Amino acid sequence: MTFSVQILGSNSAIPTPERNPSAQLLNFNENFFLIDCAEGTQLQLRKFRTKFQRINHIFISHLHGDHYLGLLGLIFTFHLLDRKKELHIYSNPDLFDIIDATLKAGNTTLGYQLVKHHLKAEVSEIIFDNGKLEVQTVPLNHRIPTWGFVFREKNVPLKIWKYMLDRYNIPFQEINLIKNGLDYILENGDVIKNEALTLPSYKPGSYAYISDTIYDESIIPYIQNVDVLYHETTFLNDKVKSAHEKFHTTAAEAALIAHKANVGKLFMGHFSARYDDLTLFLNEARPVFEKSFITSDGDIFDVYDNFQA
Repeated sequence: MTFSVQILGSNSAIPTPERNPSAQLLNFNENFFLIDCAEGTQLQLRKFRTKFQRINHIFISHLHGDHYLGLLGLIFTFHLLDRKKELHIYSNPDLFDIIDATLKAGNTTLGYQLVKHHLKAEVSEIIFDNGKLEVQTVPLNHRIPTWGFVFREKNVPLKIWKYMLDRYNIPFQEINLIKNGLDYILENGDVIKNEALTLPSYKPGSYAYISDTIYDESIIPYIQNVDVLYHETTFLNDKVKSAHEKFHTTAAEAALIAHKANVGKLFMGHFSARYDDLTLFLNEARPVFEKSFITSDGDIFDVYDNFQA
């Protein structure tokens, strides 16, 4: 099982030689999801040798340039590479006007279909569900309509004891039913309870991406108990006034959200280019929430990590 996230950009609006603006690639069992797509994202995808042509779903948190300006280039690259499979984009509806205008201005007809999913402002909804993974939006408090995204693995099949298979001579056609929670009935009518036959195969993973937002505890119910939380930390407390004026969050504030939401780990990013020493973010966050970490471009972290049974 794979549930991992690669950081393609860990900086805020201004790129640096070491840090690109926001973009992440989520891999769930070799299904790839792109979260935000800043300028330079497709170069990062190539640099880190990702399977970017297998991206079929792109989630755009909001329409500030450092979160979507790389999308048009990626759309055109897919076209030039003769993509045929449809591409799903989840965004503020205004983005699709931008895409349509650009295609019209360039007299371009894509060789594949763009499937447009309009996100609803101030509403949380399930926007993706393939039976194994679901994605829920989280309304955020920023200067323009903005969404976070929570990726939750759905309940996984139970693991059946091999000893029990042999003991009761359970036929093959019954195994999947038992893995999905059903009891097993013997020929004499005796019922073998499911819990006697199975054990959890592993704990389903969960990942929350919280993009640009001012400190806002209203998001806590949506991210409660997730295994990994990525939360923007544009500023340190020395710039807390600027953070609030620009509707951003400090490292200490993100750590407080992580603590109150009882998450497994906090990964910080969207750093202002003014900061060179990112260990300062750890110094502010860890006294509030010990399992706080900074992100760097290229980092890959496993959502299961120590949660794997």
